[in-house]
Amino acid sequence: MKKKVLLDKKAVDRTITRITHEILEKNEGSEALSLIGIRTRGVYLANRIQEKIRNVEGTSLPFGVLDITLYRDDISKLKWPEVKKTEIPFDVNNMTVILVDDVLHTGRTIRAAIDAIIDLGRPKKIQLAVLVDRGDRELPIHPDYAGIVCPVNENEEVLVRMSEIDGKEEVVIVKT
Repeated sequence: MKKKVLLDKKAVDRTITRITHEILEKNEGSEALSLIGIRTRGVYLANRIQEKIRNVEGTSLPFGVLDITLYRDDISKLKWPEVKKTEIPFDVNNMTVILVDDVLHTGRTIRAAIDAIIDLGRPKKIQLAVLVDRGDRELPIHPDYAGIVCPVNENEEVLVRMSEIDGKEEVVIVKT
């Protein structure tokens, strides 16, 4: 399988650092912010953003983990949908929720995540942070924070590999 490396380990870390600072600048600090990572890699990215915010601001943001399986618009097509635990141990009402995912493509995952969050309450705002925006949207959803924007052909896929689950750290494009 031929691959093109978009970000190596150092570039991934620099990109997450930049996203973190953009979040803090746009929101004038960390007050009333919370982070929700979309399973699976969005959770690890959100953890890293939380750690960087802790280092800069000296505070830990409320943190949640979201599984969007039951909110997918194609769930009936899945033979055995694997539902994992959603853990959002804070009140989302009147919070600015930073929703974190690895790759933004069609927008359908984010639509499902927004539906899930709205079922929990009424946030003041929901902002979206993604490591990669690959374009080709089916829904009018756009990130507030994107690490890189990389249009990808239909026969290509963006893979985000993270050390916590993949044993390596990189963002690559592969032919499908």
